[in-house]
Amino acid sequence: MFDKLDEVVRRFEELTVQLQDSGVYSDPARLQQVTRERKSLEEIVKTYREYRRVEQEIVGNDQLIRGDDRDLAALAEAELPGLEGRREEHAERLKVLLVPKDPLDEKNILLEIRAGTGGEEAALFVADLFRMYQRYAERRGWKLELMSESQASAGGLKEIIALLSGDRVYSHLKFEGGVHRVQRVPTTESQGRIHTSTVTVAVLPEADELDVSLDPKDLEISVSRAGGPGGQGVNTTDSAVRITHKPTGLTVHCQDERSQIKNKAKAKKILLARLYDMKMAEQQADRTQKRRSMVGSGERAEKIRTYNFPQNRVTDHRISMTLKKLDRFIEGDMDEMLDALKADFQAEALGGTPD
Repeated sequence: MFDKLDEVVRRFEELTVQLQDSGVYSDPARLQQVTRERKSLEEIVKTYREYRRVEQEIVGNDQLIRGDDRDLAALAEAELPGLEGRREEHAERLKVLLVPKDPLDEKNILLEIRAGTGGEEAALFVADLFRMYQRYAERRGWKLELMSESQASAGGLKEIIALLSGDRVYSHLKFEGGVHRVQRVPTTESQGRIHTSTVTVAVLPEADELDVSLDPKDLEISVSRAGGPGGQGVNTTDSAVRITHKPTGLTVHCQDERSQIKNKAKAKKILLARLYDMKMAEQQADRTQKRRSMVGSGERAEKIRTYNFPQNRVTDHRISMTLKKLDRFIEGDMDEMLDALKADFQAEALGGTPD
């Protein structure tokens, strides 16, 4: 482990020197690459240097304990357990930090939420989940841009797609993909019976044409008048855009903007993300059919998390974690569960279990 850490420190110092090179500063793409790589190593280097500093203190205390000054020896001996504990903490932290990083962690995401089983109640929960992620994004200081939505008749949403941009968005939300189950009494239920509905969530890393080769000849683009609510003028011009990727059959439809150009740009961004996800699934066996496995069929039995409103609890079934604070969780207070999911992933990567 320490040989690898020494290599990380050397690389960090090389990148620090490169940041002082005027040639790097004159190349924005290169500057961004160097800055990003250096930032990704910064915490490891800081923790390793603190580990080494504590280790040197332990060596110094050992020498004092063996010395002739009994008063200093007693003080050094009293400090030793605390120093050894800190060294162990830093060592464990370094093991976690050395777990290979997901190359997608730094990316922004396209968040897709769709109603599963449960009719109008499922559509209402799509809107609730979207607000939950919106609140979480606000807490993180992320930017949220609505890409596409399809409204339901009772005020809910059949589906919604949004772009979330900011610091390590994919890293924080990549475990949210799957079927989310809600148990509550619908507002339309006159006898107070609890209904169970499902919503599917997909978390797709944002892609650009450097990630995915997109040949214009493979695209079939059609325009039409936008339908449904949208304000004056939205459905009086051919602003809605549908893009079909002929080799894969993937189709994206956008009509939320009055501008055909803006709808086309949004549809293309969604298509790129879906194609990129397919590409990653093909390259990595463990991510095969990732998006399909995320979304599943929307049946009640396929669930990663349950939101039980009568009991004010939220349960993540992958890590058997239940929080009795659904009222706060649904308002974006999600860090405790998201951190536990990350810890479980890291423990599995290290071959152990989280404390």
